[in-house]
Amino acid sequence: MAAIDDSRRTRAHVDGILLALVFAMAIFGVVAVCVATFSPDSDPDASFLNHVVNSDSAMKQCLFLMLAPLVVGVITVFPHDLLRRRAELFYWIAFFLLAFTTVFNRAQGVKAWLDVIWGYTIQPAEFTKLALILLLSKYLARQDRPLSDSRSFIRIFALVGLPSIVILMEGETGSLLVIIFMFAVMLYFANVSMKTLGILAGLAVLGILALAGLMVLTSSGEENYRLARILSWIDPEQYSSSDAYQQTMSKMTIGSGGLTGNGMFVQGAISQLNYVPADWTDFIYATIGETWGFAGCLAVLVAYVLILLRMLYLAWYTRDKFGRLIIIGVMGMLLFHVLENIAMTLGLMPITGIPLPFLSYGGSNMMTNMGGIGLVLNVTRNRSISIPVNTPQTLHNPYGISKTFRTRAY
Repeated sequence: MAAIDDSRRTRAHVDGILLALVFAMAIFGVVAVCVATFSPDSDPDASFLNHVVNSDSAMKQCLFLMLAPLVVGVITVFPHDLLRRRAELFYWIAFFLLAFTTVFNRAQGVKAWLDVIWGYTIQPAEFTKLALILLLSKYLARQDRPLSDSRSFIRIFALVGLPSIVILMEGETGSLLVIIFMFAVMLYFANVSMKTLGILAGLAVLGILALAGLMVLTSSGEENYRLARILSWIDPEQYSSSDAYQQTMSKMTIGSGGLTGNGMFVQGAISQLNYVPADWTDFIYATIGETWGFAGCLAVLVAYVLILLRMLYLAWYTRDKFGRLIIIGVMGMLLFHVLENIAMTLGLMPITGIPLPFLSYGGSNMMTNMGGIGLVLNVTRNRSISIPVNTPQTLHNPYGISKTFRTRAY
């Protein structure tokens, strides 16, 4: 009976539960963006459709939502073996876009966006995350104990370090933190030895301290916005009218919603009067707190937990290491976005400009998240062709029984 149940869980399929959860969140995101961009001149009694039409951001978010099924569908049916064999190509395309943006973006400060057409922009750092997930999954799946020799160690860290340096040059600290966290999660699930993980953790701490020291040494007053964000997070009272203003108003807005919220399209609402900067993008959680209260915030958290647990479940029953690591990489990417975004809106972490997956306004982030879901579904859909053959691996099931099998060496 257990064998039959295990076979059912490892079968090839397109996971409808994950799809339903993700698109329910994305639809709710359109509603939240529409509420956040509700104009004081609008009629609060107008229909929801009128509110959407009167909001440029909500209209664009609807467009991104309509493109999402196409993105998910194309990636889901994309030849699985081609994803593995062409992982390097995807990586270098993403890196080229990243480098091109850094060189030709004339903006001051953060140079993360590339103008495309009709006022739309793309953020190559977002697409780089998916390219890295594919390539790291390929290389980490080659060995039972990755990073066990100097050659693989140098190669993998060079692959991560190259785009990371360019992203740091763009001023995109948030995306860099996502990549570091995602990389760490993938290393853990790739069966890297605890000794190696400990050494890497120590190096990461030293790197963070060195970066913080560099920020202090190169500080030039208001120009160093990264340092200002950290200082305002440590002492928000001192910076409440300047650098800590956004977080202070975010916490106030969430608290004003009480248990069940103040309702949608309320005249005089904090979100309507734009007291919270970027409350339709990075600080969308503040709008949710004011509009739907603690109940709405909790419902969003529960939905994210269900999505992440579903992905962990799918990874658990994926025997192909390459596919399993793809799911883990996407899960790690979404997990950090959720933790950091919600924490910064509550004042628990410094502001990093990381959007909330499926809810925050933004085409690049929406397409990247939906592309990640497409990769997950591609893996589960092609489980039957991932036949174990070469490298010994150990699969642990929920009953505490270890199964040793041999997976394809990539």
